[in-house]
Amino acid sequence: MSAGNVPPLTAAGDHPAAHGVGLDPATIDRRRVAIWDAVGGLVVFFAGSFLHFLYELSGFAIVAAPFGSVNESTWEHLKLFFWPGLAFAVVQHAYLRHRVNNFWIAKAASLALVTAGVIVAFYAYVGIVLPIYGKGNLFGTLVTAAIAIALAQFVSYRLLTGAPLSSRVRAIAIIAIVVMAAMFVVFTFAPPRIFLFENFFAYVYDGQFGILEDYTPYLVFR
Repeated sequence: MSAGNVPPLTAAGDHPAAHGVGLDPATIDRRRVAIWDAVGGLVVFFAGSFLHFLYELSGFAIVAAPFGSVNESTWEHLKLFFWPGLAFAVVQHAYLRHRVNNFWIAKAASLALVTAGVIVAFYAYVGIVLPIYGKGNLFGTLVTAAIAIALAQFVSYRLLTGAPLSSRVRAIAIIAIVVMAAMFVVFTFAPPRIFLFENFFAYVYDGQFGILEDYTPYLVFR
């Protein structure tokens, strides 16, 4: 879409979106949005890979625990993609908030989908490979994460470039993001005793939850 089809931006207050008025989807620069969300997907993937080791690299600092995985449970791996996604959304908001529709709705949907997508894709993968090979591998796990991230970013793009939704939906979306963030913090230290939160080291549940007593078998940077 040519620049001439995009409404002029003189000051934030001049833009319809600054007044809570939705944009005509035909005026949205879809290429710009697609690039942002594609870059966001890459940031989430690589930053999430780094966060997997954050707790160890921090010297097992308690302040790092809510942001990095403290064990090998499925839940702890969801944090790795939620926090980078939220951080990137804050940056993206500064540049796109008046150029798209449904910003926080799109980001809430993306964050919820990436976590749900990782769960579904990972257990589908495990359900296939464990009966055949007896274990999984890192490549397969990364592929499941990439699929979930790609789906989440695609949904984000569609909402950002779609028709505007109501302010009530926006409020629900913001509340959902806050609730998800709180859950990742609280459940780091007080996880429910169900399989989603149980340590799944070497593709075997071992009855451990939350912060572990001994990290010696898990050390990567010795």
